[in-house]
Amino acid sequence: MNQKLIIFDMDGTLINSSLTIANAINYVRKNLGFAPMDQKEILRMVNDHTLNPAKTFYHAEAFDADHERWFSEYYTRNHEKELVLYDGIKEMLDLLKEEGYALAVATNAYRGSTIESLTHLNVYDHFDAIACYDDVEKGKPYPDMLYKILDELDHSNDKSIFIGDGPRDEAASKNADIPYLMVDWGFTEHTNAVRSVDELKEILL
Repeated sequence: MNQKLIIFDMDGTLINSSLTIANAINYVRKNLGFAPMDQKEILRMVNDHTLNPAKTFYHAEAFDADHERWFSEYYTRNHEKELVLYDGIKEMLDLLKEEGYALAVATNAYRGSTIESLTHLNVYDHFDAIACYDDVEKGKPYPDMLYKILDELDHSNDKSIFIGDGPRDEAASKNADIPYLMVDWGFTEHTNAVRSVDELKEILL
């Protein structure tokens, strides 16, 4: 298959969801009886692949049904007010589709909120496949969701590329043996990264 597959992480790569993610985590914490955490601190820890997020945010060994329900509840109520695509992303996705690339999303968000977000931002139809946290046994940094996408679209890893904004993405890409591009207009700061959507577009095209 000659057509190139481009897989994107979602939060911090396509979507600026920093406000919603921090608020949704604090909403779950509130329901659990914990004090709110600082937004910057949440975003720093969300991207730290060495931490157990359930333990870090909710003092639990693993996420449970209540965590998921409350997080989704906040997300559903507020994503229309708080979520935006990074500048230039929509135009870039339009162009990549026109050029015949296969596009996919691999995100540690839940499927419900992922579809909700991408639909609200008018880009859901751009993607040929989506793999989410609840679609696989293990989320990123494990390679499960990247394998799922390759399998679903019948693509080889050497004709694919994964674009993300943090160490979990980079590790997942390495584990799946897929070339990786780090972008930095999201939640984290990297020294060796693509700095603008225009620069990314030039690299991809």
